[in-house]
Amino acid sequence: MSVLYTAQTHTTGGRQGESYSADGNLDIQLTPPGANGTGTNPEQLFAAGWSACFISALGVAAAAQKVKLPADTAVDAEVDLLNTDGAFSLQARLNVSVPGVDREIAQKIVDGAHQTCPYSKATRGNIPVTVTLV
Repeated sequence: MSVLYTAQTHTTGGRQGESYSADGNLDIQLTPPGANGTGTNPEQLFAAGWSACFISALGVAAAAQKVKLPADTAVDAEVDLLNTDGAFSLQARLNVSVPGVDREIAQKIVDGAHQTCPYSKATRGNIPVTVTLV
């Protein structure tokens, strides 16, 4: 195994704080979900990161199918923060659009991406996840 990249961030204040990266490319305010404020929250950041990573995995899976991934491929990610009797958890849905690709081939691409995407691997068996080709 070789490390390809290490993300380094510094966060203070939790859901009402701020976070920035060591390289200066990330500098954000954090606001709890549903609260008034200009910041984002961990669930939005997770959804954005997962969907971006998933699109890259779609590209790898498309290449394996000898298909060019359309430029307007998109993933709409929904990450729910749950509270069950004081126990917090997550669940997620990825709605994937691969326009112009035969539906059967597109489904193979989506299934392949879900097997190789590091975020999908990290969540597998840990939280409920639904991946849907739309």
